[in-house]
Amino acid sequence: MAHAYTPGLKVTEKELVKKRRVLPLRGEVLVQEGTHVIPEQVVARTFLPGKIEIANIANKMSVDQSEVPLVMLKREGDRVEHGEIIAVSKSFFGLFKSQATAPITGTIESISGITGQVILKGEPEPLQMRAYIEGTIVEVIPREGVVVETRGIFIQGIFGIGGETSGEIVMACESPHQVLDEERIKPEHKGKVVVGGSLVTHAALREAIKLGASGVVTGGFDDEDLREFLGYDLGVAITGHEKLGITLIVTEGFGRIAMAPRTFELFAKHRGDRASINGATQIRAGVIRPEVIIQISGAEA
Repeated sequence: MAHAYTPGLKVTEKELVKKRRVLPLRGEVLVQEGTHVIPEQVVARTFLPGKIEIANIANKMSVDQSEVPLVMLKREGDRVEHGEIIAVSKSFFGLFKSQATAPITGTIESISGITGQVILKGEPEPLQMRAYIEGTIVEVIPREGVVVETRGIFIQGIFGIGGETSGEIVMACESPHQVLDEERIKPEHKGKVVVGGSLVTHAALREAIKLGASGVVTGGFDDEDLREFLGYDLGVAITGHEKLGITLIVTEGFGRIAMAPRTFELFAKHRGDRASINGATQIRAGVIRPEVIIQISGAEA
């Protein structure tokens, strides 16, 4: 049985869209106010702290905790490579030797003669913030990020999975009532946002991933197919962080439900145009809806 939801989702042909693109930690902003950016362009970057790893050298080398500083080949602050020998001990007149290696690449943070442990910190992980939409930088937040503005079509969905991506719009169905099955997914859909009709099948989604499509937008999706696709029951979790190789946006509800004619017509009108999509969904406090943004310019904007 199909279940449609109508919570006042926004479908607007001409909308002024502003997106804050802010880093989780202070870093470096790479663009200036007034710069025109495209979705995949990096606008800010930072480095996340490396992970902490604790190596119990005393246990690994069968020495007393107090001896650990003496057997270390490296000192606090030294850089080490994964698998590099960091400690060596000899016993029974040097006939027997034991050693310990670095579990990660990084830096020696501390060496304890009380616990017999060595704390290592991994290398910082680079994090890049992309523009996500095509538009103009209207505000620079020093060392934090930017605000990108564009005029375009804004379409909210009822449910989605997968994160931010973009691609050229292609129509895989001729009407909002047709089912998007695997036969309608073509090799030329690689890197594209594929628009279906009333339902996308599990097999079609798998084929879209296999062929490298960026995203799929459809009217409905079967809840049992969703469970099979994810491999678990979603419950009331926040979506958008799934690593599935594709972003899915459902515009109407669960089951076979024709996409709203106006929504389908907007996609059809702008086939070949670039769309930015995000499947992130949160249905509790602070509601987040999946979205499609199609940038328009010139007289039409």
